[in-house]
Amino acid sequence: MPVAFRVRLDIRFLAVAAFAGLSACGSSQQQAGGFHGFPPADVTLMTVEPKSIPVTFEYVGQALGSKEVEVRARVGGILEKRLFKEGAPVKSGQTLFVIDPKPYEAQVASAEAELARAQAQQSQALREAARLKPLVEKKAVGQKEYDDAVSTSELAAAAVKAAEANLRTARLNLGYTRVVAPISGLSSRATKSEGSLVTAGTDSLLTTISQTDPMWVQFNVSENEKLKVDKAIAEKKLAWPKDDAMDVVVKLADGSTLPRKGHINFADTRINTQTGTYETRAEFANADNVLRSGQFVRVTLNGPTRLNAITVPQAAVLDGPQGKFVYTAGKDKDGKDVAVPKPVTLGEWVTGDGSNLWIVESGLNAGDRVIVDGIAKLMPGGQIKLAATAPTPAGGAITNAPGGAPPTPPAKEPLQQGATSSAPPADAAKATAESPKK
Repeated sequence: MPVAFRVRLDIRFLAVAAFAGLSACGSSQQQAGGFHGFPPADVTLMTVEPKSIPVTFEYVGQALGSKEVEVRARVGGILEKRLFKEGAPVKSGQTLFVIDPKPYEAQVASAEAELARAQAQQSQALREAARLKPLVEKKAVGQKEYDDAVSTSELAAAAVKAAEANLRTARLNLGYTRVVAPISGLSSRATKSEGSLVTAGTDSLLTTISQTDPMWVQFNVSENEKLKVDKAIAEKKLAWPKDDAMDVVVKLADGSTLPRKGHINFADTRINTQTGTYETRAEFANADNVLRSGQFVRVTLNGPTRLNAITVPQAAVLDGPQGKFVYTAGKDKDGKDVAVPKPVTLGEWVTGDGSNLWIVESGLNAGDRVIVDGIAKLMPGGQIKLAATAPTPAGGAITNAPGGAPPTPPAKEPLQQGATSSAPPADAAKATAESPKK
């Protein structure tokens, strides 16, 4: 046999032997348990069970006085005095400003004189009519003369009433020179200082008063969220308190929570055309003046309940190019426990029992066993070792926070080589089918 041919034959033999050795090694690794030589991963399971979960809704609100009154001048003149401390509480009927009363005192005196003149004319007309009455009965004077006297007395009576009305108006204007607080509450700053000319009309604002007990907190519900809530109620997925009888909790800017709860006292049925939202308002007792008018707060509504909700821990949910999915425990054709990826559609965040949970809208059914621990070591279709069974998390509180940040997800385990936390379920199944061929 030629030397060259013998060399080629030896090379082919070595290649075949090497391939056979690798195949045997790979087969032994798969028989040992995992892919690429990894042993079956120790995992913890959680059995999915539907349950009712309290729901909370969060909004950004603004505190407003239950009565916001603009104190305005009702007559014009020179502002002589300010009789209150700006920003201090004031009582109903307390004098806040004094406008120069002298011109109005003169008007009152003039109206009193006009009334006296009208009353004198009335008295004269009445005496004249009384004098002519017996004469006309004796036909000593003509009937027309008597009728004229009676008409004159009636005109005099009307003039007296007009003079009395003018006097009341003059006295009212004189009283308006003392600007009083129409309600009790906290005053704002004075917009006019002493010596300023004030006029009656649109430019007559002097200060504002806010009634702070009770206090109102106004917030807006988006049209999109309202539609979702109405749909969930119609589908009997959400139980809503009758007559909006919910507990309203307020969190202040420093993170502290108001120690008392409020209640909703108004929910508009019309959409604000400028913001596309429904205006809603809650009422709080505020005897200690913790809430101030104009203050921004975080509003939380408690009372609705999510019915038959399925939840999974946030750590069990993985991201892939085709969406979110979880691993469930399944069986392969040989009856061994393997990790099976399932795509899921998620709803709101849930917080409870010290963990962050997801509401699963679709993709899981009651009784499914979801892998909640050991996920970093999993591969699609890879064998698993059932280490323990985790209890189903108790119902926490679903938090809907429009415009707010969701709870911070817990840190996940570092991924090892071969882990598929970002692989979509479809690609994972494909990898499972192709792995034995490698």
